[in-house]
Amino acid sequence: MPVKPKWEQLADHIRNQIESGELAPGDQLPSTAQLRAQHGVSTTVVRQAILVLQTQGWVQGVHGLGVFVADR
Repeated sequence: MPVKPKWEQLADHIRNQIESGELAPGDQLPSTAQLRAQHGVSTTVVRQAILVLQTQGWVQGVHGLGVFVADR
């Protein structure tokens, strides 16, 4: 079985945190720099993971403020 790309692994991790209640609606996600450091990935990987989660409705970005867990 092929290994998932890093952005997909990160998106899965954040999605699992939301589903488990570790991150609740309205909670702010860590910054791109924090996610990069925590997971040992590049800025591109973090941005791709966040973009996928936004597209799926898990999170929403607020310009100038950050990325927050969406109210599902």
